[in-house]
Amino acid sequence: MSEKKTTLDCLMDAFAGESQANRKYTAYAKKAEKEGKMNAAKLFRAAADAETLHALKEFELAGKIGSTADNLKDGIEGETYEFETMYPEFIKIAEAEGNKAAVAAFRMAMLAEESHAKLYKDALENLDETEEVFYYLCPVCGNIEKAVPEKCVICGVPGEKFIKY
Repeated sequence: MSEKKTTLDCLMDAFAGESQANRKYTAYAKKAEKEGKMNAAKLFRAAADAETLHALKEFELAGKIGSTADNLKDGIEGETYEFETMYPEFIKIAEAEGNKAAVAAFRMAMLAEESHAKLYKDALENLDETEEVFYYLCPVCGNIEKAVPEKCVICGVPGEKFIKY
């Protein structure tokens, strides 16, 4: 006999589904843009944003948003799991299957996640700092730096391609 679902279970399932739909529709929008199908691309982007609204509300109602310090600690934990456990396991599987593209993607993500964990730790240690900090995102591998590099340390993309936050 299966366990009875709670509202919290439903909220978290909905959050996961809406979050995945956001990413999926964003990918579809990029593909539509590449094909010159701008109306479809705009629809996919609008739908992706709508899914984000749903996911954020469900996450909030589930009581999963804590203090900034708690959220940074959660970020550290999640990113650390990804670079220490999840991606190394994924890499082994992809290597065993001979999927070189997946191995490369997993390695880049693993290295980026390690950098994210370090940045979260730094932010937690400096939580009360008032001087504005900028972050720079590599649009290829997801690496984040606190200064524009000459080139990405993970994938080699030129620093001028980084996106400022």
